[in-house]
Amino acid sequence: MAVFAYSDTGHACLQALLAGGARIVLLVTHADDPAEAAWFPSVADLARAHGIEPLILTDLSSRDAIERVRAARPELLFSFYYRQMLPREILAVPKLGAFNMHGSLLPKYRGRAPVNWAIVHGESKTGATLHVMTERADAGDIVDQEAVPIDEDDTALAIQRRVSAAAVRILERSLAALEAGTARRRKQDESQATTFPRRRPEDGKIDWNRSAKEVHDLVRAVTHPYPGAFTYVFGSGKTYVWKTRLPNLGGHDNFPGQVRREEGKLYVACGDDRYVEILSLQREGGDVAQARDFVLDLRDTR
Repeated sequence: MAVFAYSDTGHACLQALLAGGARIVLLVTHADDPAEAAWFPSVADLARAHGIEPLILTDLSSRDAIERVRAARPELLFSFYYRQMLPREILAVPKLGAFNMHGSLLPKYRGRAPVNWAIVHGESKTGATLHVMTERADAGDIVDQEAVPIDEDDTALAIQRRVSAAAVRILERSLAALEAGTARRRKQDESQATTFPRRRPEDGKIDWNRSAKEVHDLVRAVTHPYPGAFTYVFGSGKTYVWKTRLPNLGGHDNFPGQVRREEGKLYVACGDDRYVEILSLQREGGDVAQARDFVLDLRDTR
């Protein structure tokens, strides 16, 4: 089989295949981006540890890339969090089909950053889906999927780890049928499909006119290891907000973005007249601080 893999889910699924004795004739991954925090283990290192030299193909539509896949003659192809679309010529190579592992319960949350988007939108669950690869992203027939819960204070990293574990379970229970060419498939319900783009660091700006829950959901969706939510309401330029909670605290005669300091706790009013409690934050270029320390700093410098 051929495997295109990257990130934590790519590493976890590749590890599961190797542990099961899969014969991998081609392994394609990405070069790490020095500008991106490496919070996940290396697919390339895992492959080399098992005697497989990974390939990095920058242009999958090139004649060289297509011929490399054809020369490997895989009967089955998997994409596990690989970040490029595979062209039609590559998808047509494996006679048993090409399959992708996506981090949502398709047809919802097609596209990039599905876990982050699910949390931003306040979902109570997401999951992993193994589906047939087509020229349309995340639109092919579903082979299997598994849901995972999202609790009120879960971060994107915590949910991503649950999604990766679900992906491994899906792969392990589906592999035999895929190798035999007998795996069942069902079409996606296009009427239920939603698609979202990649998230950019600037998408983390907090809009205090939103409800307290929406602000809390944004913070936990983009907190470490992601770029973070940020605001300017504390003065001294940009401040990153890394952790919040919903204290069930309301107010009157306040306004969105109004800061309240009380007994070492730090609150900000939101558009629904509720407060978000700030637990951990960081001035741009400074160190991460707990709210009590940050509040004292505000008092000392105003």
